[in-house]
Amino acid sequence: MNGGREGFLMGGIRRMGAVLLFLLRLLAQSLPALGRPRLVINQIYNAGARSLIIIMLSGLFVGMVLGLQGFELLQRFGSEQALGTAAALGLLKELGPVVTSLLFAGRAGTALTSEIGLMRATDQLTAMEVMAVDPLRYVAAPRFLGGVVAMPLLAAIFSLIGLFGAQLVGVQLMGVDKGAFWSQMQGSVELRDVTEGIVKSFVFGLTCSLIAVHEGYNAEPTAAGVGLATTRTVVASSVLTLLLDYVLTAFFL
Repeated sequence: MNGGREGFLMGGIRRMGAVLLFLLRLLAQSLPALGRPRLVINQIYNAGARSLIIIMLSGLFVGMVLGLQGFELLQRFGSEQALGTAAALGLLKELGPVVTSLLFAGRAGTALTSEIGLMRATDQLTAMEVMAVDPLRYVAAPRFLGGVVAMPLLAAIFSLIGLFGAQLVGVQLMGVDKGAFWSQMQGSVELRDVTEGIVKSFVFGLTCSLIAVHEGYNAEPTAAGVGLATTRTVVASSVLTLLLDYVLTAFFL
């Protein structure tokens, strides 16, 4: 029993070390990769623009649900006019970065892993190495940078659409005063609240992009290996997003 636990612990430590070493190699190649901005811009489009529809739809419905639940809760205390503040803080600090990260992992992260994993399975990465072309610089680094840049932008769009959804329900459906909704929001939301959301979305984007690229780059060169790597990407990204959310929330408090 103890030997199994120790083996599991050592395996986890070795895997964490491998990911950190991969991150260092990836960061070393990120600056040269910026010398080919077209590759990075294409990956920002793939990771960001192609995720816009699901991000916007999810943000709208999350904001509408937040408006309903927030109004019902605040009405118990006679503070329904503070719905705008509650919606803004909830979206900017928590729901925007976290939900966007989970959606990003499920859509863009799996796409990155399967794409790189397929290149590994069809020996495209090996062929690049044979031709003295570094796959980290031309394949992994642009995709990593694209995800890191796209994630904060997607989180900002999610929060904006969510605020619109909360306003739609709170003001149009529940009868909250429109002026009070926006004025209390503007008076209560501080720069540190916005900064917390930006930092979280950046950290989540870096984490999810790193996991997706690492799993794809080191996937077994088989169909089953690529499928397993894709599954690991979603699971690891989701768990780490929630863990890091707690750590960062405690840090900002």
